[in-house]
Amino acid sequence: MIKILFVCHLVKQTNTNKTKLPVVIVNSFQNESKELIKNCLDLKCEDFILAEIYDINWNDQMSPWYMDPLYKNDMPYLGKADEYLKQLVNNTIPEIKEYINTHFNISIDYYVIAGYSLAGLFALYSAYNTDVFKRVVSASGSLWYPNFLEYVYNNTISDNVDKVYLSLGNLESNTKHELMCKVKDNTLKIQDYLSNNLNVYYEENEGNHFKEPLLRMAKGIKYILQD
Repeated sequence: MIKILFVCHLVKQTNTNKTKLPVVIVNSFQNESKELIKNCLDLKCEDFILAEIYDINWNDQMSPWYMDPLYKNDMPYLGKADEYLKQLVNNTIPEIKEYINTHFNISIDYYVIAGYSLAGLFALYSAYNTDVFKRVVSASGSLWYPNFLEYVYNNTISDNVDKVYLSLGNLESNTKHELMCKVKDNTLKIQDYLSNNLNVYYEENEGNHFKEPLLRMAKGIKYILQD
């Protein structure tokens, strides 16, 4: 059984008494909800409920299939995304829904799946394997992952998805690594391909992969919540 911890926060800009809000589910390497909320408030995001999931086995549960280590002395990626997604949909999201009903007395409008780096890869992958999510944020997503571009071309994203946000830092593809150097090319190809049927937005940020990740996440959330 996969152990998953989550925290839920009501993120509101105003004193309006909205009774129905979207839920943004963020998979994080560690609990970063307070800083993420601050960035969202600074950007004046629409009101939403943040459900951050952490204590994740990052390389294994965010990866869609097996991949050898990227670098010498690293661990392989075991490709347990399907197992994690099943747990998320069948167990964790019902727990989140119950928590929201108990503590916030607010109805759920729709679900957003969001993530950074490998979790951004997982967010887009999950939209192909469940109908739960309406919108997707892949901030600096690891779309260089081997065979993922082909996966997008050869599979069908959920009909429930109507909006996808993709972003990268403008220096992320400046690497000699044979896989990671493809990240911008792959991301733009995925944007172009999905844009045939969906609202897909690509945003480029300043810096490498590690610059202001929570701000980049907040920018994705802001965009995805707009009608």
